[in-house]
Amino acid sequence: MNTAVEPVTGRIHSWDLSTGVDGPGTRFVLFLSGCPLRCLYCANPDTWHMRDGKRATVDEVMAEIAKYRAFISTAGGGVTLTGGEALLQPAFTAAVLRRCKELGLHTALDTSGFLGPRASDELLADTDLVLLDIKSFDVRTYRKLTGGGLSPTLNFATRLDRLGLPVWIRYVLVPGWTDDPASVDGLGAFLAGLGNVDRVDVLPFHKLGAHKYDALGVPFPLRDTPTPAPDLVERVREQFRHHGLRAY
Repeated sequence: MNTAVEPVTGRIHSWDLSTGVDGPGTRFVLFLSGCPLRCLYCANPDTWHMRDGKRATVDEVMAEIAKYRAFISTAGGGVTLTGGEALLQPAFTAAVLRRCKELGLHTALDTSGFLGPRASDELLADTDLVLLDIKSFDVRTYRKLTGGGLSPTLNFATRLDRLGLPVWIRYVLVPGWTDDPASVDGLGAFLAGLGNVDRVDVLPFHKLGAHKYDALGVPFPLRDTPTPAPDLVERVREQFRHHGLRAY
C-alpha cells in the first residue's frame, strides 16, 4: 500500500522583498492568490482568483526563502504572508509559517480578518505579528467598500487580543469613504480597548494599481476618487493618537 504523503501545495501570485511596510525590518513577502473580498480600492486585482496563481509546494517556497534567510535575518526582518488573502489557503499558510519558525525567522500574517475562523490556534502560534487590515468601522460603509461584513474582522481582533498576539492595524484612508470622524473615533476607541495593538498605520489611498484594472479589462471603481491631502492624513492619525495609540 502506498502511504506516501502528498506535499502541501498552494497558489501563489508572486514574492518580493520590502522594507518598513510589511512588518519590521526587511521582509520576504509572499503574495498568495485568492481573496473573498472585493475592496473598491484594491491595488492588486490580479490576486483575486486562486486559479490565476502558480501552484507551488511548501518546499519550493521555502527553497526561495532560504536564498534570502541570512540577508533578512541580518536586516532584522522576516517573512510576511499576504495576498490576496492568505487565510483563504489556511493549510498552506500554516505550513509555510511553521517552516519559517523552524528556521528561526520572524513571521507576519497580513489579513483582513474576514476569514479569521480559518486560522487555527496552531497557525497563530507560529505567527509573531498580525498585520490586520480594518477597512472601516462603519458596518454599512464596510459592506459597500468590500462586499463583506465587518463583524468577522472585529471578532478576529478580539481573539488576537486574548491570545496576546501583537498586531499592527492597517487603515486605508479613502476620501469620502473612510475619513468620517465619528467612524475613525469609533475604531480608535475599539482598538484602545485591546492590549495588543502596537501601532496603527494610516495608509493614504493611491491609484498605483489602476493599470492592472486596465490590463484585466475591469473597471477601477475609485478612479475618480482623489488621494487624501496631507492635512487629512494627519487629522486621522491624530484621532488615533487621541485614543493613546501610536499612529503613523
